[in-house]
Amino acid sequence: MNIHPVILCGGSGTRLWPMSRGGYPKQYLRLTGENTLVQQTVLRLRGIKNVAAPIVVTNNDQRFLVAEQLRQVDIAPASIVLEPVSRNTAPAIAVAALAAMRESAEAILLVLPSDHVITGETAFVEAAEAAAEIAKHGYLVTFGIAPTEPHTGYGYIRAGAQLDGDTHAFAVDAFVEKPDEATAQRFLREGGYFWNSGMFMLQASIFMEELRLYAPEIAAQAELALDGAQLDNDFTRLDAKAFAACPNVSIDHAVMEKTKRAAVIATTNLGWNDIGSWTALADIAEHDAQGNALLGDVLTEAMSNSYVRAEHRLVAAIGLDNVVIIETADAVLVANRDQVQDVKKIVAQLNAAGRHESVTHRRVARPWGSYEGIDGGDRFQVKRIVVRPGAQLSLQMHHHRAEHWVVVKGTALVTNGENEIILTENQSTYIPLGITHRLKNPGKIPLELIEVQSGAYLGEDDIVRFEDTYGRAEKA
Repeated sequence: MNIHPVILCGGSGTRLWPMSRGGYPKQYLRLTGENTLVQQTVLRLRGIKNVAAPIVVTNNDQRFLVAEQLRQVDIAPASIVLEPVSRNTAPAIAVAALAAMRESAEAILLVLPSDHVITGETAFVEAAEAAAEIAKHGYLVTFGIAPTEPHTGYGYIRAGAQLDGDTHAFAVDAFVEKPDEATAQRFLREGGYFWNSGMFMLQASIFMEELRLYAPEIAAQAELALDGAQLDNDFTRLDAKAFAACPNVSIDHAVMEKTKRAAVIATTNLGWNDIGSWTALADIAEHDAQGNALLGDVLTEAMSNSYVRAEHRLVAAIGLDNVVIIETADAVLVANRDQVQDVKKIVAQLNAAGRHESVTHRRVARPWGSYEGIDGGDRFQVKRIVVRPGAQLSLQMHHHRAEHWVVVKGTALVTNGENEIILTENQSTYIPLGITHRLKNPGKIPLELIEVQSGAYLGEDDIVRFEDTYGRAEKA
């Protein structure tokens, strides 16, 4: 009986702004090590016995981010399922369960959010294998985290009777919403309460039985969405109409709070954190003698109990206590550590003003690589383009701008109208307005070039695609 991991890659990217953005949420960031959070999640699976390739559930806008980050760590997913609209965890898990059952009627799902930190990987593997044994007996198992403080930012699980033969597994007595501080303190005093981690081990067929019992509309629409799905290269596109008809409900509300099969496995030593704020990230970082966590090019004087992160340039801070400072290429956040949750109010202001800083970084990921704005002004814009080996941009044309390309690293194969030329370092070409063109990297190292755009309009929507490797060409 194989364990089929289900990696949930949604997220709106508001709580860790300005590093996390709407189009680039926290699971794609390197926040706690060399790998991103989603990479850490899939790599963590390697120690589990009888584990299959993961099923990844994400959305259309993030599909290439997921695929590229998995490729970077040599993980080949069983499938990357694309949700046409966001519908919370119950519909996503239902689709994954149905997909896994097509591979094996006895499939067990290990459902994992992609944006959590777990430092105790050995303890995680042990807990996952123990949870799988419990799930084989028909239980829907949730991972409970032994609380270390009266945290008010997490939901709680109240444990009931101990399951036969397992000192770490209990029937679920109740799911409890996020408490106030006094209630959370009482939970710690009384014992028998666990943080709700949002991780699950479920036999797919049992989960679908319970879903059909307690949330039949989700079960029916999820099945229609998968039956009507279309394959698009490496992606599975769910039927949009059917999936949109799914109620927007979490697995807790749809099934776990109602079923008589819910169990909780008590976990310790996971080093688990869902990084719900900059303060949470600061709490797990290494601190100096003054209580500061300083990352990047940072200089301080008379600073204490603060988290300062410099991503692109020198940050200097003097005479501050209990603050968070986050520097990125196009935005800087300065906040009291006790008020970092209010960063969502800044994001709301950005959205209301229609500003891009809530959605994208200055460096924008694309399926072929990335581009980054360097400078711009009236009628001109300068970008740094990076193209992965073997990748190519679409065959395209612009109505309102011309472009100059200068290669600074690697080799470029350029289609420029009727001509096709090879450019190497320090060589350049000019793409006139209205001319069909394409850029490809035929080499074995990344291609880097500087692009200077000039014209009356420089928006990204001034692109007419004729051919595209990634399915983005204009439809006839």
